This record gives sequence, structure tokens and C-alpha cells, in this order.
Amino acid sequence: MNISSAVVRARPEKLAQVQSRLEHMPGVEIHAATTDGKIVVTVEDSDAGAAADTFVRLHDIEGVVSVSLVYQYSDDGSQLEETQQ
Repeated sequence: MNISSAVVRARPEKLAQVQSRLEHMPGVEIHAATTDGKIVVTVEDSDAGAAADTFVRLHDIEGVVSVSLVYQYSDDGSQLEETQQ
């Protein structure tokens, strides 16, 4: 499991289109947005590789100026397995 948060900076005139694209991306959730184009998102994926692919796709959205990773947590599940044994 991998959970990341990021700030996506979008051109203000493209904000609605960028938000719409983000809402349709698997594992991406919007938590806040400002009228000047800042969007706070979380990305949840099965592993770090899949999350990295999602971040590349965020950069490819028309109207996105930048994506800044704020937080990243990764857990391979082994700790949970040890606790259950």
C-alpha cells in the first residue's frame, strides 16, 4: 500500500478541467482547491511504482503547471502479517 499527498498547481483558467480529470483518476482524491489553482490531493496505490506512474500522469494533464509531493507512506503489509501471527 502506498499513500501520498501532493499539491497540484493548475492554471486558474484551467482549474475546472484539471479538477474534472483528477476526479476520474483511480486512487486520486481531491481534498481542497483554491481559485488561484492550488489543489490538494491524495494518491492511494498498491505500491510505490504504481504511485510513481500516477504522479507522471498528473504532470501530463493539460493545464497542470507543477506537482509537489508533500507526504508519502508505504507499507508492504509484512508488519501486519507479523502482528497477526
